[in-house]
Amino acid sequence: MSTEQEIPPPPGPEEESVCWVCGYDEELFWEGGWPTNAICPCCGNESDISDLSVMGIRNYRGYWVGHGAQWRSPLAKPKDWDLLKQMANIPPEWR
Repeated sequence: MSTEQEIPPPPGPEEESVCWVCGYDEELFWEGGWPTNAICPCCGNESDISDLSVMGIRNYRGYWVGHGAQWRSPLAKPKDWDLLKQMANIPPEWR
């Protein structure tokens, strides 16, 4: 019997720069399999362990879009921003 405890693998992707809620793609949200705790300037989602729930992501996305898809950091919003075009960046497994 070994006294060493097995270290669980990281919970997420090796690297991810797309927000799983809104598709924003200008921030590193996951690195080395762990969340960076970055806060998306678009939808305000913070990358963390709760990102592992598809239902949690969908609920947050529905709330955010249902309330007008307002930018958390309005000064970062591109002039030609297109919500649907940005949301197309969301990986299929998180849609």
